[in-house]
Amino acid sequence: MTAAPIHLAGERLMLDPAGALFWPATGMLVLSDLHLEKGTAFARKGMLLPPWDTHATLDGLARLLRRFKPATVVALGDSFHDAEGATRLPHGELARLNAMTQAHRFIWVQGNHDPTPPAGVGGDWVTEFVTGSISFRHQALARSDSPEIVGHHHPKAAVPARGTTVSRPCFVTAPHRIMMPAFGAYTGGLDVSDPAIASLFPRGGRVFLLGRDRLFSFALAASRRGGSALHEGVRLR
Repeated sequence: MTAAPIHLAGERLMLDPAGALFWPATGMLVLSDLHLEKGTAFARKGMLLPPWDTHATLDGLARLLRRFKPATVVALGDSFHDAEGATRLPHGELARLNAMTQAHRFIWVQGNHDPTPPAGVGGDWVTEFVTGSISFRHQALARSDSPEIVGHHHPKAAVPARGTTVSRPCFVTAPHRIMMPAFGAYTGGLDVSDPAIASLFPRGGRVFLLGRDRLFSFALAASRRGGSALHEGVRLR
């Protein structure tokens, strides 16, 4: 996979096509919105989905850990789909997750889906994490005093491709902020043109669309109404 370099607060960060961010100078891997056990949460409501989302998500996380060998992993909230999600983890998946937290320092930022630290899961649980001049939090602050890396909105973008339209998760970046895509197997997405996202990038920025082995980058232009829109003419090859 080919990661894309980007700078925030003078630091060189790498955006990975798997939907994660790596900070080489610190050995830190960042990802967001795993939503573990979303499948079982939906099953409780009568919406039956294949119960494999946690396994698939942890498989993806394991691949990243093998590739980057991070010293620290920061998960930016909504790591579990609900407050009881950890209690529904199959024993084997809980053991696998805890093996990861023993091999690497895990910092779990609390989100709106998992505001209370679950019992039995290793790592440190915090409301937000700050290191150097960068803040790591679940939801972006409308006016942040420091550069921030955030999750929560599950950004995606739709672009023309071979006579059709392709919609994929994406990173959204600006000089003061990076918004992460959702990492979980069953996570949906919110288009970058939605006011909830566009209002956080009023001067525009860049979108990095997730591809199979690379990222596709294009401008997110500021609109006259204060939101943002994709520049016309973008093509996914």
